[in-house]
Amino acid sequence: MTNSAFELDSERLGPLPLINHFLERLGLVGLLDRFVPTTDPRCRVAYAKGLGILLRSILTEREPIYRLGEVVNTYAPSGFGLTPEEAKGIRDDAIGRALDRLFDADRGSLLTALVLAAGERFDLSFSELHNDSTTVKFTGQYPQAKGRSIRGKRAPFITYGYSKDHRPDLRQLLFILTSTRDGGVPVQFRCEAGNASDSRTHEETWDALVKVAGTKEFLYVADSKLCSAEAMDYIHRNGGRFVTVIPRKRLEDQEFRA
Repeated sequence: MTNSAFELDSERLGPLPLINHFLERLGLVGLLDRFVPTTDPRCRVAYAKGLGILLRSILTEREPIYRLGEVVNTYAPSGFGLTPEEAKGIRDDAIGRALDRLFDADRGSLLTALVLAAGERFDLSFSELHNDSTTVKFTGQYPQAKGRSIRGKRAPFITYGYSKDHRPDLRQLLFILTSTRDGGVPVQFRCEAGNASDSRTHEETWDALVKVAGTKEFLYVADSKLCSAEAMDYIHRNGGRFVTVIPRKRLEDQEFRA
């Protein structure tokens, strides 16, 4: 048997086998196909598959969308759930269409279904949930990002507000994230206008967490921005429990120290 009888074929896998293992356990592709179905027969790449490609790219390379085709072709196509022929046809316009359909989808229900699947398949405890928010700054003008309505959905409002990045000269968005105490797994995410008040976001967040946890018995933990009469009263009146920090300027703090 001679060396000419063999052919060496090298393919790059990187972390994709590990990533795909967890995506399969979560059933993510099935959920994406359910909430972002491909209804156009002319679509060469199913929307769920396109979003899966983008997700894997973010986790591995973090390249811009216009370079996704290059990223995919540096890996084994099967790592992205593609055949070699499909991999050659990946273009940014296909991913853009998938993102458009994701914008139109019921993303709140999609996130809830995903979190419930994570809780069931990884045996997560939702007994204690921790909330926090931060600002993300933007450079540039973004003249159309003013909270306008697009196909019946509210788009983000990139504007000036209280900057936690200490850049009051830049516009921003407010990102709100809640995670489990058990493993620090994200269970609820929301993006609000850059000038939204942190203290006013807790009511909507708590309502969403009730759906995820399936009960009001969980302990809601947040920083001093939860310590407003409206937010605390809302959670209390609806049978919830919370832990927060009392700011120094509150009368209760002064009386306690005295």
